[in-house]
Amino acid sequence: MRKIHVFDNVSLDGFFTDEKADMSWAHKRDEEWNAFAAGNAGGNAELLFGRVTYEMMAAFWPTPQAAEMMPAVAAGMNGMPKTVFSRTLDTTSWQNTHLVKGDLVAEVTRMKQQPGPDMVILGSGSIVSQLTQARLIDEYQIVLCPIVLGKGRTLFETVDRKVRLALKNTRAFKNGNVVLWYEPA
Repeated sequence: MRKIHVFDNVSLDGFFTDEKADMSWAHKRDEEWNAFAAGNAGGNAELLFGRVTYEMMAAFWPTPQAAEMMPAVAAGMNGMPKTVFSRTLDTTSWQNTHLVKGDLVAEVTRMKQQPGPDMVILGSGSIVSQLTQARLIDEYQIVLCPIVLGKGRTLFETVDRKVRLALKNTRAFKNGNVVLWYEPA
């Protein structure tokens, strides 16, 4: 069975995006962090996105600027298969992207049963929240970033019951980021 992993940045006060839906604060780069990001992007996975995150990613990763800034990550992001869940998009332009307009939980449940690589959700707080509520997430990689935003959106806005998690690993970086790996308890 395929697994679903979440990889998201979160501020010290618990937000994955600020009140204006900006996530640029989470991109504190240095050599150590870039090597970690490149290693993650080099894996064999299918990326899952909601419309907002998809449009943001599709506007950046296929560009020459992305290839110059982070060539290994850009190659991985562009080469991996991608599924975007949207009720409003009619087409997609980013290579290797499949559009799904149906029920998120039903489709992801079906996808988990199909052969293929594990799936990774980047950003897409609404999807993370819905799939957490449905207990379909197998692992959370949460990057705790050294910033306080004051206002924003949480990853778990629509979760209406406790979801206990078990800490499996941690890694601190010189840039102040700390990656926390959790699995459902």
